[in-house]
Amino acid sequence: MQFSSKLIEEAVEAFSSLPGIGRKTALRLVLHMVQQPGETVDAFASALTKMRSGIQECEQCHNLSDDKLCTVCKDDRRNPQLVCVVENIRDVMAIEETGQYRGRYHVLGGVISPIEGIGPAELNIDSLVGRIDERGIKEVIMAISPTIEGDTTIFYITKQLAALDVKVSTIARGVSFGGELEYADGLTLGRSIVARIPYKVD
Repeated sequence: MQFSSKLIEEAVEAFSSLPGIGRKTALRLVLHMVQQPGETVDAFASALTKMRSGIQECEQCHNLSDDKLCTVCKDDRRNPQLVCVVENIRDVMAIEETGQYRGRYHVLGGVISPIEGIGPAELNIDSLVGRIDERGIKEVIMAISPTIEGDTTIFYITKQLAALDVKVSTIARGVSFGGELEYADGLTLGRSIVARIPYKVD
């Protein structure tokens, strides 16, 4: 792809470095931005800069937040005794879209995967166990993608919680095995949360 402007080329390269954005889409986005008023482009760039410099991890649940605690953890209308454990922040957003869940979250930051060199120490598991122990949480919902790695992670966490007085449940298998939670449709995911089932370690 030939460019008459080095500035356009550099902008296309920047946009195409984003996931799911090819060079043709990147070019369309760049040409759109070129046609916008300078204030609009400045506001766009400023929003990205502010987001990157100001965003932080919630010290309680590891969700993205503007402050030390995210809006979910600060919401008094949420059930503090119910915690939904998810792999990543996109899963929080997917569950929130269903409108079926009114508890709080804990973001692991991934799943146990020895092949990829990810063990329990690389995930936010210790903080989950400590949080449940300190705050007397009554139920933990394992909303983790139904894959081999996901099931391994659920099993490991459940073993870590065995000594604590907490109920462990998993989302119903309306989400197909091997599927990613974030790609499940909202209706199926919502029903899976509502119809959760107890998880037992034999």
